[in-house]
Amino acid sequence: MKRFYRPALVIAIVLLLSGYFARNLIFGTPVEAHAVVQGELRQTVVASGRITWPQRISVAAEVTGRVTHIPVKEGQAVKRGDLLIQLADSTDRASLAQATTAVALAEAKLRQQREVGLPTAQQTLRQAQADAEQTRQQLTRVRTLNNQKYLSKTELDTAQRNLDVANSKLEAAQLQVQSNQPKGSDALLATTALNQARASLQLAQVKLAQTTILAPADGTLISRSIEPGDIATAGKALMVLAAQGETQIEVQIDEKNLAKLAVGQVALSSADAFPQQRFNAEVAYINPGVDATRGAVEVKLRVKEPPAYLRQDMTVSVDIETAKKPDALVIPTGALHEPSSDAPWVLVVRNNHTVKQTVTLGLRGDENVEVLGGLAAGEAVILANLALIKADQRVRVTLPP
Repeated sequence: MKRFYRPALVIAIVLLLSGYFARNLIFGTPVEAHAVVQGELRQTVVASGRITWPQRISVAAEVTGRVTHIPVKEGQAVKRGDLLIQLADSTDRASLAQATTAVALAEAKLRQQREVGLPTAQQTLRQAQADAEQTRQQLTRVRTLNNQKYLSKTELDTAQRNLDVANSKLEAAQLQVQSNQPKGSDALLATTALNQARASLQLAQVKLAQTTILAPADGTLISRSIEPGDIATAGKALMVLAAQGETQIEVQIDEKNLAKLAVGQVALSSADAFPQQRFNAEVAYINPGVDATRGAVEVKLRVKEPPAYLRQDMTVSVDIETAKKPDALVIPTGALHEPSSDAPWVLVVRNNHTVKQTVTLGLRGDENVEVLGGLAAGEAVILANLALIKADQRVRVTLPP
């Protein structure tokens, strides 16, 4: 019995296989195909890059000094004028106090010269004028009496000497008044002393201000290399500030995509640290040169409304929309044979038979490609990875849901 069942089982299997192949031969090989459809097609270029701000400011001290206080941390946003670093300033504060006192003293001397010196000189001049006039009259009387032989020559000489002394005092008083006038030497000396004191005060203020390092612009502190207690050297960069302004994304794009790119194209971006959160960007700059070592083009995208979580040098991915058609005839990219050749073709099903059909292509997306000629909407094409399906082969098509 066992010998009888074994040949029968083999015969049954052979009959089943024969029936299966005969069915495929008669009705066609079952194959999954994709319909040629009319719909929107977006052509995009995908790249990865980093967040950057166009301007970075190195913060350095103008003088050498010991750091006493740093109120900001890396990553902190600051406003223009905020304190970044405080240096020791006790000596400079003492110099400022001394200079302030010197200015007050010089101002007092100038006021004294105007309020006391000039009026006193004018009063002395009036007295000298009166004395000179009196001695002149006295000399006239003595000379008359001498001519009449009533007074001796000695008395005449004494009267003349008195007039000479009075005139000398008058000249001195006139010079003193002139010196105390606004353009006189005494006034100029007092004014010069005041200006010198004010210059010293300004210098002391500048030196004190140099011990306080303030933020030169609104921005974000991205690095610092100094701590309280350290000695800050004049001219050495202590912090780096990313000035607030236009946020950009810098990416390197394969040069083969250069012809697709244009300033103003929109892009959808996401940070690798926050992949579920998307934000918009716009192509702002395309480098006219090509990096020969990498075969890439530098492209900068402008982020008009950057999310709060973006940070300097953060890695981001961008999907740049280079072209879009709302009503294109599209097929899956995987249906193309020899897609990079001058005559790409597809296997299209017509009358239950596969036909090798050359197609003319338009926009190429990531998953779909536009067909400009060779196919019609509603036809079915077979994916190129189904190597067992050949041209002029009878098939039974099933379309995916």
